[in-house]
Order: sequence, then C-alpha cells, then structure tokens
Amino acid sequence: MTTASAPPTARPLPRRSSRARRDWRGWAFVGPFMIVFLAVLVAPVVYALILTLFRQQLVGGTAFVGLANYALLFQDPKFWESLFRVTLFLLIQVPIMLALSLVAALALDSARLHGTGFFRIAIFLPYAVPGVVAALIWGFIYGNQFGLTGSLNDLLGAEILRPFSADWVLASIGNIVTWEFMGYNMLIFYAALKVVPTELYEAAEIDGAGQFRIISGIKIPALRGSIVIATIFSIIGSFQLFNEPNLLKNLAPNVISSYFTPNMYAYNLSFAGQQFNYSATVAIVMGVITATIAYIVQLRGSRQEVR
Repeated sequence: MTTASAPPTARPLPRRSSRARRDWRGWAFVGPFMIVFLAVLVAPVVYALILTLFRQQLVGGTAFVGLANYALLFQDPKFWESLFRVTLFLLIQVPIMLALSLVAALALDSARLHGTGFFRIAIFLPYAVPGVVAALIWGFIYGNQFGLTGSLNDLLGAEILRPFSADWVLASIGNIVTWEFMGYNMLIFYAALKVVPTELYEAAEIDGAGQFRIISGIKIPALRGSIVIATIFSIIGSFQLFNEPNLLKNLAPNVISSYFTPNMYAYNLSFAGQQFNYSATVAIVMGVITATIAYIVQLRGSRQEVR
C-alpha cells in the first residue's frame, strides 16, 4: 500500500531589499531637477529671508534687527504707493487682456474664419519678441518728440496724444503688456478648445442651439480651467512688472519714479541705494502677497470647476 507523498513545501521567497534601491533609482531621475531647484529657488529665498533679519548700520556694521525691516516696510509710503499702482494695473489690464485673448481664441476656433493659420501666428508673434525689445519699440512709438506719437501730434497741430503723461503712463504700459502677452493667453485658450469633443457641438446643433448658445454652454465651461491658469500667470506677471517701466523711465523721468512698481523699488534699493536687507524685505513681502492671491484664485477656480 502506497502512501501519498507530502505536498512540496513552498520555499519562502527571499526578502527583497530592492525597495531602497528602487527609491534611490527614482531619486536618480529626480535628482538633477532637485539640485537645480534647490540652487536657483530654495537657496536664494532662504538667503533673502536671512537678509531681512539684519540691517546695515553706520555704527557697528551689520546687526540683527529681527522683524524691524518688516515693520519699517509696512510704514513706508513708497511701498504702498507702488503696490497700489500694480494692483490697479492688475485689476484693469488683466481682464482686458484675457477678454481679448478669449475672443481671439473663439474666433480662431470657429469654422467661419478664413486664414486661421495666419491670424494665429500673427497674434502670437508679439510674444516671441523679447520684453526689452518690445518696450524699446513702443517707447519709440510713444515718444512726444519723435516716433509715431510725435508725428501725429504735429499733424493734428496740438499735443493731443500724451502716452507719457502722469494720467496715461500706466495705460501706456498696460497696452505694451497686452500686446506682448495676448497671443500667449490666446494659445492657451485655443489649445483647450481643440480638445473639446466634436460630439458636443453636433448634439447642440441637433437641438437647435446657435453659436452664442454653443459658446456660453460648451466652450466657456470647457475653458474654465485654462482661464484660471491664465489668470494666475497674469497675476504673477503683474506683480512682477519691471521691464517696461524701467526701460521707459529714461523717456519719462518725471513721471516714472524709482519706486513706480515694487520690483523697481527693490531693484533701486539694492543696486542704487545699497540697502540689500530692506530690498530683500520688499521682495519677500511681494512674494508672499503674490503667492497668496494666486492661491486664492486657484482655490476659487477649482471649486467652480468641481461644481
């Protein structure tokens, strides 16, 4: 009588010690980015934060002052004036620019516009022009003694156009920024429209919806995420306004001051006034304000998108 052989015992699998190896392998891919990220972003921010806690004094040299630089900044009328100016710039220029970009994207996406390739490149082309070059081009156009503005005033026999006057200089800068970045935002909206399923348009046409109903009911909701992204980028760019007013300052020295924007104020404090600690304080405060507002816009946009 034969006895049944015992089933073979399963060999215990060797414990893998490759988990750490896999983790390190992942870090090998992420490592180059993290090195650059730490070197060009984290380290400068930490250094700037350290600078804000000190002050260069005539007697005793550099001394630790804690939060005294922040207290001085919040009582600085030049800082508040520059912050108010860029906030006004943001509230007026950004909605106009995004509205024009949205209209351009909707026009390019419609099947009724001929030559969409040409118009798409023509609208986007100003973004390819460097910001310094764009400011110099428009500075020549705005010149009262030369350029297009001066020629038109001579033709009209009066100084009607005054882009560098105190009342119009902010609008003139806003025109330059809109010309530069309208094509960039248009491309964001246009790319978002291209991923909308065509079945939605066909169903809407079958239901008898017109073009305006399709735009308001399909296209605009599909662009909500892209509008939030473009708004965040525009907010950051507005608070970082520097190139245009700094380059136009030589053409309007009595109108564009050294503290026209917070970035110009920080730049002139550092390189002209040698007040590195106070300049770092301006930069840190503006970074916190910009990040806070951008986060609020992103949070509200995310909630609306969920709804």
